[in-house]
Amino acid sequence: MEGHRTGVGRTGPAASALVAELLDWIEVASVSGTEAPFTDLARRALERRGLDVEPIDVGAGRASLFARVGSPRVVLCTHLDTVPPWFGARADRTHVHGRGACDAKGVALAMAEASRRLVDGGLGDFGLLWTVGEEVDSDGALAAQRALVSGALELDQAPSFIVVGEPTGNRFVRGHKGMLRAALRAKGVPSHSSDPRGPSAVHALVGCCARLIGQDWGQHPVFGAGSLNVGVIAGGVADNVVAGEAHADLLVRAVEGPKEVEARLRGGLSGEVELDVHVRYGPVEFLVPEGEPAEVVAFGTDAPYLPAWGQPLLMGPGDIADAHTEHERIAIGELERGIARYVDLVPALLERAVAQGTRG
Repeated sequence: MEGHRTGVGRTGPAASALVAELLDWIEVASVSGTEAPFTDLARRALERRGLDVEPIDVGAGRASLFARVGSPRVVLCTHLDTVPPWFGARADRTHVHGRGACDAKGVALAMAEASRRLVDGGLGDFGLLWTVGEEVDSDGALAAQRALVSGALELDQAPSFIVVGEPTGNRFVRGHKGMLRAALRAKGVPSHSSDPRGPSAVHALVGCCARLIGQDWGQHPVFGAGSLNVGVIAGGVADNVVAGEAHADLLVRAVEGPKEVEARLRGGLSGEVELDVHVRYGPVEFLVPEGEPAEVVAFGTDAPYLPAWGQPLLMGPGDIADAHTEHERIAIGELERGIARYVDLVPALLERAVAQGTRG
């Protein structure tokens, strides 16, 4: 069966077992807001690997997961949810395909397997934080931040480093752009289109979107140019009725602070259009280990919502160009290299954390 062909002859039994597990993970849909069945599977997978796992309640039957060995000074973090639509898993000799393959179930599996190897090697004082809701509003990360700050997790000390896992080709990232998510809501006066007294909510919204799309969204010497995407637009009831309501959802990849970005948005509004901001944060900088090449990326992460979890790094297997697509996939070799990268990184960061504590 093509969907379960794992290429054992090329990659060996260990890789075959990893591929089989990733196929199983992908087959359990976890679109944002519906993560609970996959969260349960992920919890069992971590417990089998020798970690103590604690759910962090997010509400509505959803939870992030915090797994640990000892008192974590280093935490590997990624997310359990995916974007819609879900589609099933298959594997060929070089790749695993399916929703979440690289964003971010492949990343999570690399972290889990690296943890098993570290535990088997006797290493302690590290953990994993797997969140829900990252693809929408990072409510799982916000719950984890509250749990740590409030003392609900009962840690001896806060972690020193958090390694955020996203598909970066196993390369470290020096920073990513900020984000502002918002809705535009237009109000009009419904009337017969032959007597368009209006105003039309659709016309007002389209004009507003046109102004915003044509606007400059800033430049930064490190992060480059800001950008805006109008991802959803809807409104009206019929072509012969002047629209009384319309709305649009937009996202700005920001290279400026949230106040500056919001001011740019408000400058493009008309009297019929209101702005409702859901998520906002500025550009984020990450620690890069000495000697490692690094790049800047445009996509966002949970990192801005987890300041108490330590100094952030960003690195994981997979190609961001495959994420959120109808052909999402991860290379099997990339997955194996990701495991090795995490196995090397965690003890190096633990040594650094101990050294910093000694100097302090």
